[in-house]
Amino acid sequence: MRRRLRESGEGVTFDFAPMVDIVLLLLIFFFLTSSLGARQNALPLDLPRASTTVQETPALPIVSVDRAGKVFLNGKETTLTKLGGQLGPLLKTSDGVVGLRADERGNYGTVVRVMDVVKKAGGQRLALGTRTASKGGR
Repeated sequence: MRRRLRESGEGVTFDFAPMVDIVLLLLIFFFLTSSLGARQNALPLDLPRASTTVQETPALPIVSVDRAGKVFLNGKETTLTKLGGQLGPLLKTSDGVVGLRADERGNYGTVVRVMDVVKKAGGQRLALGTRTASKGGR
């Protein structure tokens, strides 16, 4: 049996519209999922080590202090004077608990001032950010 080629002038067509739709949906999916994990790892902090850790709660407002003494609230840079006002509404949803992440080699005075601002804003408890101690020393 031999196949005969169509002798009509029609060629094979390929519709790109469904493929473009799928690519756009994949892009949207990857943009959304990549931004979820970026919240906690936005700042390159060298956290102190601890032998035990507790799983982090995502609803907590996180105040970070980097090595240079810059203050961040949920990954966005702020100042000590603005921090109290920004924490107020967030403390209502977290029952007064604030996460505090500070660089191990950072300015201790800035960390104490941040703790004072958190207390004045209505913070009742601090959850200190650490990393698990390695078994090989340091």
